[in-house]
Order: sequence, then structure tokens, then C-alpha cells
Amino acid sequence: MGKPQDRTVYRRDDGQWVNKRNDSTRASSLHDTQAQANAAARDMLQNQGGGERTTLGRDGKIVSKDTIAPGNDPNPPRDKEH
Repeated sequence: MGKPQDRTVYRRDDGQWVNKRNDSTRASSLHDTQAQANAAARDMLQNQGGGERTTLGRDGKIVSKDTIAPGNDPNPPRDKEH
């Protein structure tokens, strides 16, 4: 189970990329590119004490999951994505 500050990045129907906190009903920020939304989510998670960032692709499937420090990943991956 995730923490309330965990975030998801996904694309809206109008083409905007959304950075949204998982326990919120509204987007925290809107961006033109996925990279901008991921950077904003990373910065917000670092400021809130860490957590999990989940990125969804255009098809709505999970593309990437990343633990942002100082979050604690109980099962850290052996290979480094970032």
C-alpha cells in the first residue's frame, strides 16, 4: 500500500501531462511534456520527504516506477533505471 504523498504522472485526453498526488482529486501541476511532469513530481516528492513516483504511458500502462529519496524502498531493484 502506498503513502498518501505518492504521485502518478499520466497524460490527459487533451494532451497535457498531469502530476497528481495519489490521495488528491485534482492535479498538482500540468505540463506539455512527460519529462517536465516527471521532474515536477520528483521535486515535490523530495520536498515532502520522499515516496513513489509512477509514470503511465500514453496507453495508460505503467512505464516506470521510481522511489524518490529520502523514501525507503523495501525491495530496491538490482539494476538502476535512473
